[in-house]
Order: sequence, then C-alpha cells, then structure tokens
Amino acid sequence: MSGQEYCMTEFLRVSGVYWGLTAMDLMGQLHRMNKEEVLHFVEGCQHPCGGFGPTHQQDPHLLYTLSAIQILTLYDSLDVIDAEQVVKYIVSLQQEDGSFYGDHWGEVDTRFSFCSLACLALMGRLNAINVDKAVEFVLSCMNFDGGFGSVPGSESHAGQVYCCVGALAIAGALYHVDADQLGWWLAERQLPSGGLNGRPEKLPDVCYSWWVLSSLKMIGRIHWIDKEKLEHFIMASQDEETGGFSDRPGDWVDPFHTLFGLGGLSLLGNKQVKPVNPVFCMPQDVLDRIGLKVKLLDSV
Repeated sequence: MSGQEYCMTEFLRVSGVYWGLTAMDLMGQLHRMNKEEVLHFVEGCQHPCGGFGPTHQQDPHLLYTLSAIQILTLYDSLDVIDAEQVVKYIVSLQQEDGSFYGDHWGEVDTRFSFCSLACLALMGRLNAINVDKAVEFVLSCMNFDGGFGSVPGSESHAGQVYCCVGALAIAGALYHVDADQLGWWLAERQLPSGGLNGRPEKLPDVCYSWWVLSSLKMIGRIHWIDKEKLEHFIMASQDEETGGFSDRPGDWVDPFHTLFGLGGLSLLGNKQVKPVNPVFCMPQDVLDRIGLKVKLLDSV
C-alpha cells in the first residue's frame, strides 16, 4: 500500500484492524499478530469522552467504538482502556425514542443501535441503556416485506437487516420478527451465480455472504438458500496468489471482503474455518470464553 492509499484509508483504520484480526482468528492464526502493538494502537484511539476514533487523531464514533471493543475482546484485554467511560459515551448517545446517534453530530441509523447493544453486551453492561426503548426503535424500522431499513420508512437492506436482527437477538427480542417473511426476503437475495445481493436488482457481493447468511442463521432459516452454489461463488472470489477475497470473482481483494467471505464459509460449515458467532462476527470460542450467550430462533 502506498503512502497516499494509507492516508486515504485512515478513516477506517481501527475497523480494518478488526477485520484482519478476526479473519486471522477464524483461521486459527491470531498468534501470528503482534498483540502488544495492536493493543497500544487501540488504546490510543480512545478519546476522553470514552468513544474511539479510527486512528489517534480522528473523531470518535460508535462504528469505531464497536471495532475497538471487538478487538479488545479477541485479546481478552478490555482492562487496557477506560471501560466505564465507554459505557458513559454509549449511554449519552441514546435518544428518547430509543435510537442512537452515531456521534455528537446527530445522525441516526439502526447500525448505531446494533453497535451500542453489541458493545455493551461484550462488556457485560447491557443494563446501562434503555433496552426496551432500543428494541422499540428497531421494530419501528421494520418494513412490509419483513426487512429493516436504517430509519423508519427507509428501504429494506440486508446490511440493516443484520444490524436490526442482531440488535433484537442481543436484547432477547427476536420473537418480534416474522421469521418466514424475513427469511423469504433474504432467500430472494441469492442470484443465479450463487452469490447474494443486499437488495433487489443489485449485483452479488461476497460481503452479503455474511449479512444475509448470519441473519438467516439468527432466525433459523439458513437452509433456505443453496449453500453449495454460494460456497462456489465465495471460493471463486478468492485470489489464488494473495489468498484474500474480493467482492466478486476477478476484482481486487481487501480485508473487509476477506473477513466476511471467511465468515460466510464458516456459517456454511466449512471445516477449514473456526465456528463464527452470527451475531457478533467473532469466533464462537471467544464468546464462550467470556460467557456471552444469545438465544437464536429455532430452525424449521
């Protein structure tokens, strides 16, 4: 990567570290990474308010705060940061309707609802927020097709579905979801190539092997798609020279699609990849280690 490319990707640095480390852990190779350097970097990304930025000099946001907490959980090292201040930061961003601002600028999105609940669950502090109001807001974003959007009335999108279903799972409120209706919408995301898209009339993308599959797993409908065709699409997107995965066959590889390609393969039962937790996109053994259990819907 050139110096220019490195600077241009600064806004997602801590998330990139999460993608890379989680991919390595899913392959049983986390020990090859420099733990001390990683922890030093993440610790430096925390602001006095408690939130994390993507790098040392960037503003804090819930998206980066979740990535930081996931990294620290992988290493069982939440003690290196001011955890109580993180909780206060998240609490300060919840609004009266149950939604969350992503940062102090006031954007609302169901992604931020998921980030908040996931962070607090990983830290064992879910009781710090109004969970009932958080659930109420997420449910207000449910559409007639069974899917979810970023805010009430917005278009259903597989990425938002993952965030909303994940948030409801963490809150113990998955029973509100019409699993058959949502499962049908998600199953329709599979295209003739075997790949999945995020919404109707869009191209397939390896990252939706995670957003769609994990959602189907959480609602007990993962068997509603053609697993063999999807695995073929994912494997066709792997670069033989570098080993990474791209959005679709023939494109340039990156850590984002590599993680979500591996996550998809894990959900499909590929034994070369460790079992992944469909809610947190982290190795299941990490969640077992910290004693975090989330109830999913039964398969039918």
